[in-house]
Amino acid sequence: MTLSQLFAYISANPWPAAIYFCILPVLAWGIGEVAHGSRDVKLWSYIYAVLVYATCIPGIFAITLNIYLFLFERQSIWQANIILQFLPVISLALTLMLIKSKIPFSLIPGFGKISGFLTLITALIGVMWFMDRINLVAWTYVPFSVILIGFVLTLLAIRFAWSKLF
Repeated sequence: MTLSQLFAYISANPWPAAIYFCILPVLAWGIGEVAHGSRDVKLWSYIYAVLVYATCIPGIFAITLNIYLFLFERQSIWQANIILQFLPVISLALTLMLIKSKIPFSLIPGFGKISGFLTLITALIGVMWFMDRINLVAWTYVPFSVILIGFVLTLLAIRFAWSKLF
């Protein structure tokens, strides 16, 4: 099965995906209400970790897909699939905001790995877009070490911005 076939299947049967992405913020809110006042932070942090991964994996994939389609494939916004391209991102944002209001992300196991993964994806897409837009010539006056330092500084800037976002 290819991604095109999967997307065609989900477009033909959108309700399971739509219900999944709509229920994630509701679950985050419900878990927050049940956990309110509880002293068992470790248990709730693991429950929130499952919820974070359930929303971040498709959300990050949707963000990456959107960037790829809009930057590289030049897809029109009018042809975007709402269920596959926008609903996971909205669900991701709402779920993370609801979780953040109840528990710090530092207490959720593995959350730093997700933000590091997102930083890596963002940096790689940025480099790919940069390479797509320029005609790289083998003879250049800029040393490769300067380009490498610029890439590392970009990674650090993205990581800092992500930590301030949530």
